[in-house]
Amino acid sequence: MSAHSTAIGVSSKRGVWDGGNEPLKASYGKLMMWFFLLSDIFTFAAFLITYLAIRVSYPAYDGPLTDFVGSNEYWPIPELVFDAIPLVHGVHAPLVFVGIMTFILIASSVTMVLAVEAGHRNDRDDVVKWMLWTLLGGITFLSCQAWEWSHFIHGSDAGTVLTYVNDLGRTVTETVFGANLLVNEYGPASFANLFFFITGFHGFHVTIGVILLFLCFYQAAVGVYDRRGHYEMVEKIGLYWHFVDLVWVFVFTLFYLI
Repeated sequence: MSAHSTAIGVSSKRGVWDGGNEPLKASYGKLMMWFFLLSDIFTFAAFLITYLAIRVSYPAYDGPLTDFVGSNEYWPIPELVFDAIPLVHGVHAPLVFVGIMTFILIASSVTMVLAVEAGHRNDRDDVVKWMLWTLLGGITFLSCQAWEWSHFIHGSDAGTVLTYVNDLGRTVTETVFGANLLVNEYGPASFANLFFFITGFHGFHVTIGVILLFLCFYQAAVGVYDRRGHYEMVEKIGLYWHFVDLVWVFVFTLFYLI
């Protein structure tokens, strides 16, 4: 092989991983974050596919919306279940509150992008500012989710008369208020089980993200990253936060829109 052809071969491989310490120019830390997120994608995908499989096993309610009541025979209508707003009693506002929650989380993803961009410029003040806004967005989302869970558990004022099998194996008919793992006034027990498990699992991820955001905010504020000479940690936590936001889009679509 001539020296010219060898030079062409080396040039053609420039920028492609050839066994060095940074495959595809990604540091070890970012590469491990991508591996973790990939494994988490499979986990969430399994949960959501399970939700869809159980969801399609129940018929949809096909009567007038004004006549809808919870039943074990069909899947509930999300906009008639999630229609409450904090501090406003008796107002029917379908999906308004969860829409606000979603907007807050997506907005926090935007501020996270701005924090990463500021980190590329080594601008500590901007990193601290945008990390603080992202942190506040995450805390607000968790607070909203806690209220939504509380309302879902306590249920409506009137409740729903349901026939179900209790934990002793007996078939009972009674007025059910709210939801738990055995029965709920909105429909099949599977609906409440999946709601608690999947939104709770996502909420757990958001909680971990909020902790990471706080640690990153604090370290940026006291100049840790300035002394390191880079803000790569902001970018790695940003990858995790964007993943959490993206997963919520799928959760929101399946639970609240379908």
